[in-house]
Amino acid sequence: MSTPPSNALAPARILIVDDDPGQRSLLDSFLRGQGFATTTVESGEAALARLAAEPFAMMISDVRMPGMSGLDTLRRARQQRHALPVLLVTAYADIRDAVNAMRDGAVNYLAKPIDLDELLATVRRAVGLGATPPRGAPGQPLPANLVAVSPLMQSLIRDAALVAASDSRVLISGESGSGKGMLAELIHAWSPRAGGPLIKVNCSALTGPELETALFGPAGEETPGGAFAAAAGGTLVLDDVDGLPAALQARLLRWVEDDAIAPPKEAARPAAAARLIAVTRLDLEDEVTAGRFREDLFYRLSVVELNVPPLRERTADILPLATILLAELTDGRARLSASVNDPLTRYAWPGNVRELRNALERAALLSRGELILPDHLPARVREAAAPPASAEPGRLEDIERQAILQALARHGFNRSVTARHLGISRRALLYKIARMRAEGLPVDFPGARVEDRPAGGTL
Repeated sequence: MSTPPSNALAPARILIVDDDPGQRSLLDSFLRGQGFATTTVESGEAALARLAAEPFAMMISDVRMPGMSGLDTLRRARQQRHALPVLLVTAYADIRDAVNAMRDGAVNYLAKPIDLDELLATVRRAVGLGATPPRGAPGQPLPANLVAVSPLMQSLIRDAALVAASDSRVLISGESGSGKGMLAELIHAWSPRAGGPLIKVNCSALTGPELETALFGPAGEETPGGAFAAAAGGTLVLDDVDGLPAALQARLLRWVEDDAIAPPKEAARPAAAARLIAVTRLDLEDEVTAGRFREDLFYRLSVVELNVPPLRERTADILPLATILLAELTDGRARLSASVNDPLTRYAWPGNVRELRNALERAALLSRGELILPDHLPARVREAAAPPASAEPGRLEDIERQAILQALARHGFNRSVTARHLGISRRALLYKIARMRAEGLPVDFPGARVEDRPAGGTL
């Protein structure tokens, strides 16, 4: 059992039920960090025993577990504690199960990877604490080369700090050059494993046999080696995890799910010996739909998903980031003129931070390491400085809001699908929805998919 420091009022006690240690660790550390007292168990049977012996304000349970399922646990718990709020969580969102769960008394039904803001709002509402307060800053200093001025990046860093404290597996997604590797390093540095090794393997840079040896060591050896062994006590980052061949996807799944890896000759090794962070530039859900990535492995890897927004969605970060990059490239000699601010912030940067760095390196060479002017920037960047024709103040925001509302309705209020349709990250869409809701716009409609409806919605 884990409890936060004592407060004037006793913290609400929450029972967490999940057979996945990573998921239990995430929920435990996150809710403790929000001021709740938590107890974790690995099965429905253990949950019922705890409920019979101790008082709890709420239960959070996985749906698919060996033995007693989450739905059966919910029904049995209702016989013991009629008024106990129960939140069900699952990787395999099924609307029929959701309807049955709500009829049986579940307060909500969330899909993995869990939206931490929606989780917190549901928990606070269920235990009678009302609206969700801001989750606050991470408290740890950021690396000098990491910029988080924009609201999107500030939200991402807050989530990274919360996730870092747990042992949960993390899926980091985002476009090429957006900073996914830096985020993985940050999570390791802020985690209890910071004193252990950080091992990175690029899954698309090696052939199948080479990659298998790199991950698990030479075949036939009594003691498994490779990156999993080297990362014991630390963090293993699988870059371009979408490049794993099918056979290695199956073997990785066994490593994650079992206490030992196959074949049986290899020595047993706990799955939690190395924390796993998977990184991808692709949408793994699309890869699952196309049959190129295993659905069960996707859900095991994405206990929590962090999406690094592209640079075009966080324009407030561009100039501070450009200043830092230019200082690194020229040992602090060069500086940006005010005349380059407009083209730098208007350009879309399809190559993200990597392209920005390359453009600044070119500019530093042309300027001989002195004042950077627009003529020193690539032509494609300079051309972005021209303002759009007949742009009216406020008009573009109205058009954007209308487009978001129409896209949400068209796609059944599924925020992931809506974000892909609009060509923005899911995190950016959630931020825009929250801003629209704060302005009183009607973005909460009935009929949304259970796993995607805004916090506080009803089935």
